[in-house]
Amino acid sequence: MAKSKKQAYISVPSQIISTLSSSSLQSLLLSPKKSSKNKTMSWKNPRFWFLSLFLCAFLGMLKMWFNLDPLVPFSPNPCWILHQEPSFRDGFSISQLHNNVGDVEKRDEEQEQEQEQEQEQEQREFWKQPDGLGYKPCLDFTREYKKWSGEIVKDRKNYLMVVVSGGMNQQRNQIVDAVVIARILGAALVVPVLQVNVIWGDESEFSDIFDLEHFKKVLANDVRIVSSLPSTHLMSRPVEDRQMPVNVSPQWIRAHYHRRFESFRILGGMVFCSFVVSIQSFLKISLPDLQKLRCKVAFQALKFAPPILELGNKLTERMRSKGPYLALHLRLEKDVWVRTGCLPWLLKALGAPKNARIYWAGGNPLGGKEALLPLIREFPNLYNKEDLVLPGELEPFASKASVLAAIDYIVADNSDVFMPSHGGNMGHAIQGHRAFAGHKKYITPNKRQMLPYFLNASLPEAEFNRIIMDLHQDSVGQPDLRTSKAGRDVTKFPAPGCMCNDSNSHSS
Repeated sequence: MAKSKKQAYISVPSQIISTLSSSSLQSLLLSPKKSSKNKTMSWKNPRFWFLSLFLCAFLGMLKMWFNLDPLVPFSPNPCWILHQEPSFRDGFSISQLHNNVGDVEKRDEEQEQEQEQEQEQEQREFWKQPDGLGYKPCLDFTREYKKWSGEIVKDRKNYLMVVVSGGMNQQRNQIVDAVVIARILGAALVVPVLQVNVIWGDESEFSDIFDLEHFKKVLANDVRIVSSLPSTHLMSRPVEDRQMPVNVSPQWIRAHYHRRFESFRILGGMVFCSFVVSIQSFLKISLPDLQKLRCKVAFQALKFAPPILELGNKLTERMRSKGPYLALHLRLEKDVWVRTGCLPWLLKALGAPKNARIYWAGGNPLGGKEALLPLIREFPNLYNKEDLVLPGELEPFASKASVLAAIDYIVADNSDVFMPSHGGNMGHAIQGHRAFAGHKKYITPNKRQMLPYFLNASLPEAEFNRIIMDLHQDSVGQPDLRTSKAGRDVTKFPAPGCMCNDSNSHSS
């Protein structure tokens, strides 16, 4: 039986095959005819030398092209390449391609996990509340103050009438001042009159914005408050004081107004006061009782009217239905819109998550909603009261700008994090309110120090974010003691004048 011929095969990459001539391939792949008489090829045969030379050249090409070790036998896989750089130009084996893709996917997954962990950490840090250092509200008045209170609340002769002007937050400040002036004078305070706002056309009265009965009850031991003048004073001609001088003292106020009260000794005195100048400048630390009275009015007595409070709390619940939220007070009117342009980048640098729910308080922006597009592109979950109310909920307040501002105030004050785009009455009022409530997070943009870094376009984003974070480490609502700087308003910096901790106690 004839023995079957065995054929040997060498796997050759297609790139090499294309470079060889057909005659060379034929001489390589076709076995030479063997003589039945001579089973071996003589070394003198020219074909032997030709085949040997071709094999050497072939191995040399493999060595040069694929970096193969000539002593390593061929792999049964014809596309196997050893330690080849991952370049499609040089060619991939299927197994190596799978391995490289798997490595890339693994690295991508690891990077994604690291990024997610970093983002989660940043989110936790962003929503984290500052250390309040144990400060709590502390409004214990001195014995002397309490003793004089008994005489003041019984007085039925002298009355102070006050007209307050401006927006809702300006009116709040002036009402605080009016209570303090009434206390200094020992006069009864007629419920302040809110001047009609010519710009906004708002004719709201005190009781439309604030809870009048609550206002009277909280201050019952400090100042007597009446809703209107008694009949004995209705026909009296009041002594008018259109504007109070700056930097006056309580002694000056008593001397100045008592002379006016004396002119109405028979029927009783009445002073009509219209002022816009804050009196906080003369209330030095040496007058702790009056400082505490200002805090008592601002943070406890001036409670919003029930309908406003109800709607404001509803909007708060809707904002918080999916977790914590950030509140921004944006001023995008013509005079201050430029100051808000860096907010998206600032928020990103401070670690605000892209999916953060943001409530923005403020008037209609210059240029309409398009002015908010840079902010919306970075933080799409942006809402204001018009976005959150149900049909008809805002109708009772549609023409009352002060009431709408009060709704914004409630939602902003209830937020987990608050940041104003600029300094102003609302930002200052909420800063004090949040401090008095336990130093809830309040971010104060450090504009002056940030500006050079915003203008440096070559600064890498990671480095920029680190710098911005460092600049705001001490500007997130932690206790900023009023004693550290002269002239600070206690309703903005209530510690330590109106707040105590273990190392700072106030005895009555």
